[in-house]
Amino acid sequence: MSLVTIDLAMARSTLYSAVISDTLDSLGYRNQVLKPGIRPLDPSTVLCGWARVGLYSPIYHDDVDVKVYEQELRLIDSLKEDEIPVLVCHGNTRIAPWGELLSTRATYLKSAGCLTDGGVRDARLIQEMGFTVYSGFLSPVDTKYRGKMTWFDVPGEINGVPVHSGDLVFGDLDGVLIVPKDAVREVLSQSMAKVREENVVREKLAGGETLENMFVEHGIL
Repeated sequence: MSLVTIDLAMARSTLYSAVISDTLDSLGYRNQVLKPGIRPLDPSTVLCGWARVGLYSPIYHDDVDVKVYEQELRLIDSLKEDEIPVLVCHGNTRIAPWGELLSTRATYLKSAGCLTDGGVRDARLIQEMGFTVYSGFLSPVDTKYRGKMTWFDVPGEINGVPVHSGDLVFGDLDGVLIVPKDAVREVLSQSMAKVREENVVREKLAGGETLENMFVEHGIL
């Protein structure tokens, strides 16, 4: 599958996490929604793009040999259009690996946002620049002395869901999910079809049709 043939702009403007989750369920992918806790800086934003996975490990000191930012900078500088750094902190609440300067660089590179189970700092400045971030919490702490990205573009797991670089990340106010890269085309196609059918059902409900009749006719609720 060529990722460039997937219309992410259409997906961002048309789809929502609930319909993608339903589609994943119907195809047998029933562990793709992240556990609750990760929230958007701006609730109106949609997170949609290709994962670039980075894994963090805890540290307790810094010196010239630790090179605490080395892998982090390599990952961010290598981002391509529509890619999303997925920063996996494994529940470490001592670090905020994302901030304003990384957002500035990622914006220049046309990144689609950032997803992390860790913290984010410089939240006001990031909101002002309009960069999409979904995070576990807000915190002013730096990773220095506390955590280091040890690998990137390797398999990971974020909030209970496996994630690989190249998977599709989708998030909105309801939550965040991961679509395995080999299933993206089918999932998006079926999700688009489901949205079209839901639009029909919505119109009929607004015109007085009953939920029971609509479920019998369309199988949608």
